[in-house]
Amino acid sequence: MRRQTFGTQMQGQDADSASPRAACKRLLLAGLAVSALTACASGGGSHHAPRAGRNVGVLLPLSGSNARLGQEMLTATRMAMDTPTAPTLDVHDTAAPGSSAGAAAQAAIAAGDGLILGPLTADETIQTAKVSVPASIPVLAFTSDISVVQPGVWALGIAPEQQVRRMVLAAHQQGRQHFAAFLPNNRLGQALGQALQRVCDENGIQSPRIMFHDSTQDAITANLKTLSAYDSRAAAAPPQPAPDAPAQTDATAAIDPANPDGAPPPSPPVAQDAPVAALPPPPFDALLLGDTGLQLGQVINALALAHVDSTQVQIMGPGLWAAFASKLGALQGAWYAAPDPASRQAFVQQFMARYHHMPTPLADLTYDSAALVKALDQSRPAGSPNGYSVQALTRPDGFGGVDGAFGFLENGRTRRDLAIFQIVPNGGGRMVIPPAGRLRRSAN
Repeated sequence: MRRQTFGTQMQGQDADSASPRAACKRLLLAGLAVSALTACASGGGSHHAPRAGRNVGVLLPLSGSNARLGQEMLTATRMAMDTPTAPTLDVHDTAAPGSSAGAAAQAAIAAGDGLILGPLTADETIQTAKVSVPASIPVLAFTSDISVVQPGVWALGIAPEQQVRRMVLAAHQQGRQHFAAFLPNNRLGQALGQALQRVCDENGIQSPRIMFHDSTQDAITANLKTLSAYDSRAAAAPPQPAPDAPAQTDATAAIDPANPDGAPPPSPPVAQDAPVAALPPPPFDALLLGDTGLQLGQVINALALAHVDSTQVQIMGPGLWAAFASKLGALQGAWYAAPDPASRQAFVQQFMARYHHMPTPLADLTYDSAALVKALDQSRPAGSPNGYSVQALTRPDGFGGVDGAFGFLENGRTRRDLAIFQIVPNGGGRMVIPPAGRLRRSAN
C-alpha cells in the first residue's frame, strides 16, 4: 500500500497517512460490537433482494490490519442509514484474502449498485476507478489525496488544497497580495505548494514564491534567509549593541504528531547572527508552511533568525497543526484551516450513546457519505431508478456534513466550508474566522 504523509489528524484524516502507532492507539479505545457486524460485513450484506440501481456498494477493509478501523467506519455508515426505507448496503471487504478494491468494485457493479462508497486509500481508489468510470458508477472515496480524483470519482477526506484555498482567499480579502511558501520536500509539501499555485492562478493573485527545503537546521535557515531576502534587508538596517544573552526561540515546543506522548529532545543550539535593528519586511506578506513535528521546530528557529514574524507576515500552516496547537506558542498569530469542532458534537454524542466510545475522524466521512445517499434517495423523482446521477451529486448547495457543509464539482473536486483558527500566545488555537455557512461554486 502506498504510504501518505498527509491526510489529517483532525476530522477527515486519510487512513494511509496515519502512522500505525497512532492508528493503533486510537483503535484500542474502540469497544465495537464486531461480532454483531460480522454477518453484515461478509459478502454482499443484503437481507432482501436489492432493487437494481438503488442499492449502494460499500468498500472497506473489514479484515486484516485495518479491520477495526473498517468495522467502525461501517458502523457509522449503518448508523446514518438506520431507517426501514433506506437503500440497501452491499458491503464488500477490500482486504479479504484473494480480493482487492478493484475486485470488490467489480462485484458491486455486477450486483447492480448505483453508487460506491469507499474505498479507504488512494491506491485502492485508483483500482476502483478503473472499473467504476467505464461503468459510469459514481465513487465517493475516503482518501484525502486529490491526485486520484476525476469526473465520477470524488475524495471525501479533507485535503490540503481545501485548507490552502480557505486561508489564501481569507488573507487576500484582508489585503495580503504577495504569497510565498516554505515547505518540506515530501508529499504534503508538494500538495500544499501545488494548491497555493492553483489558488493564486485561479483568483488573479500574483504567482507565489515557493521553496522546498531539506531537513537539516543549517539548510532550513539558509533557504529561508534566501526566500525572505534576509541579506539585503539586513544590509539596510544598522547594527545594534549585542544583548547580554542570545534570544531563545520556543522551537522545542513543537512535537511529533506521530509520537504525541513522547517529549521532544531539545533542538541543537542555533548560532545567532549579529543583532540588527528592525528589518524591512520580506518580499511577501503571507507565508505558507508545511512542516510538523521536530522539523517544525527547526523552521521556527529559522523564522526567528530571518526576522520573519507575524507582525509583518501572515503565517499559515496545514490542518495537522490542530493536533498539537498547544505546543505552538512560538507561532502565535499563525493560521490553520479546519472544521468547526462544534459541527461534530451532535454526531459524537449520538455515536457515543450507542457505542460508548469516541468515533474515529474517518467515521465522520462514512457517516456523511451514507447520510448523503439517504438524502438523495428520499428526494429522487418518482419512477427514477436511483438518485445518484452526477447532476444530483453536484447540486450547487451541496450537503450538510458532520464536519460542515461539503459539495462536489463535476471535475471530481470536493468543496468544503472550513473555519480558520489562529495560534494564541501560550499555544492552542482559537477560531478567528468561522465557516462561511455556504459553499463557493468556484473550482476547489
